[in-house]
Amino acid sequence: MKDLFGKALLDYQSGDYTEDLITSTNISEDDVLPLPYLFRDFSEMPKLEQKALQLAKGNILDVGCGAGSHSLYLEEKGLNVKAIDTSIGAIKVIKKRGIVNTELKPLLKETEIFDTILLLMNGTGIFEELIQVGNYLKHLKTLLNPNGQILIDSSDIKYMYEDEDGASLLDLNSGYYGELDYYLCYKGEKEEPMKWLYLDFETLNTACQSVGLNCEKIMDGEHFDYLAKISFE
Repeated sequence: MKDLFGKALLDYQSGDYTEDLITSTNISEDDVLPLPYLFRDFSEMPKLEQKALQLAKGNILDVGCGAGSHSLYLEEKGLNVKAIDTSIGAIKVIKKRGIVNTELKPLLKETEIFDTILLLMNGTGIFEELIQVGNYLKHLKTLLNPNGQILIDSSDIKYMYEDEDGASLLDLNSGYYGELDYYLCYKGEKEEPMKWLYLDFETLNTACQSVGLNCEKIMDGEHFDYLAKISFE
């Protein structure tokens, strides 16, 4: 992997901001992801993220921390945060921004115990495929204190398969509709596509129940998205 995401974050952090990231999926055209948005403060965050950060407590794990905006806000509130990401550039950036406890690692390699685990900005994306959701949830259980919570957001993207008249174009034989190939481009370079999962709430809820976890919807967002709290039953 070229870590174009990390390169973009490093460029912005070092004052070399000239272009934004370009994203796309196998069902959508190119879209601009402005780099300043990844460095936003609390007031610029969507209400779902604000709510999640307000609910965060105790010893916190920020999964897929990116530029570290969530971790920074929580540290400024005096909370204990560990930030992890698989992007080398992202980890370098959050260290420069002042996050003390950070590590380059995937979620499945984490072993510490936490009171709050944050998976934000479509946190279900790292599950990659529907078939892997159970394995990730089982691992998350091992990282959670008995009274702990997982705060995760995602979107039901069924609307992306509707025509102008609202009729569904879903192919029921092609697998779960939230499984996408995600493409990233930065300064003319293209990253190898990665698998990215958008999960509707009912499917997430069913998956949680299958591994002995409780799933509660905290709130709906403005565009088919939602914030959920996962905890022990």
